[in-house]
Amino acid sequence: LEILVTILNENDNSPVFKQTNLTQVVPEDTKVNSTIIAREELTASDADLDTIFYELTTIEQGTEGYFAIKGVYNPEIYLSRALDYDKFKLTTLLLYARDRPVDSSDATNTATATINILIEQSDTKPPWFLPCTFINTDNNICISSPYTGRVNISEVSTEPLILEPGPIHAIDPDYTINERIVYSIVGGDTDKVFSVDADTGNLTMNKAATSLDGFLLQVMATQVNNIQKYSVASVEIKVINKSEHPPYFENKIYSGTVFVGVALRSFVFQAGDPSSPLMITAMDDDFPDV
Repeated sequence: LEILVTILNENDNSPVFKQTNLTQVVPEDTKVNSTIIAREELTASDADLDTIFYELTTIEQGTEGYFAIKGVYNPEIYLSRALDYDKFKLTTLLLYARDRPVDSSDATNTATATINILIEQSDTKPPWFLPCTFINTDNNICISSPYTGRVNISEVSTEPLILEPGPIHAIDPDYTINERIVYSIVGGDTDKVFSVDADTGNLTMNKAATSLDGFLLQVMATQVNNIQKYSVASVEIKVINKSEHPPYFENKIYSGTVFVGVALRSFVFQAGDPSSPLMITAMDDDFPDV
């Protein structure tokens, strides 16, 4: 008697990943649809030789939708949305491998791999002049106000000019990279009255201003490693007559009269003359006609 026995393969093995915990560094400027982790590194094996079905999920809220797999049969992870280092710097993905479809009613064996994604900041932003104000909720666009200063006519200052709201200063907002920045005057100084220190941004005078016409300088901050990353700020310099005399009051003592019960912001009148508002005046010998 010849008996033929067929051994049926029971689904008694779970899929197995080569690695159950991976860490991948991804540059911020990685192009959308680029492969982040290759299929070969993520493919699971199954001793039962079952077809393996994959699913990718994201743990951290606010980081969903940036990474995806090629398909239910292909675990290759790719970038599906542009990254922004200012929004998040890391996220954790869970890759599931099942030997039955997700919606199957059959007993299913599952393996899980944890994938840690670290975002590496890239050189994506031009310099920012400080102080500046953010104009969007993502804090990735910061607009500076013009700088202002003044010089005396026919006089050369030997010190760096004092400006408002502060000295000329720019930073690389890609702060983990912090590229070196240099300064230059690119407009508004046809007579070469001013110079800017390339390293510090200090503004100095080469010669005296000969007219009361002011200057509207354009100062550029440029990254040394990439001249295409730059910003330009306006610097308004007013030219004034030199003040040689302090102002003074015409009288040393002023006397006034105010009535009980009058409303707020009512006039104070001159003492002895209730029909004339009290006037306090000052003079400046630098401006005798004012």
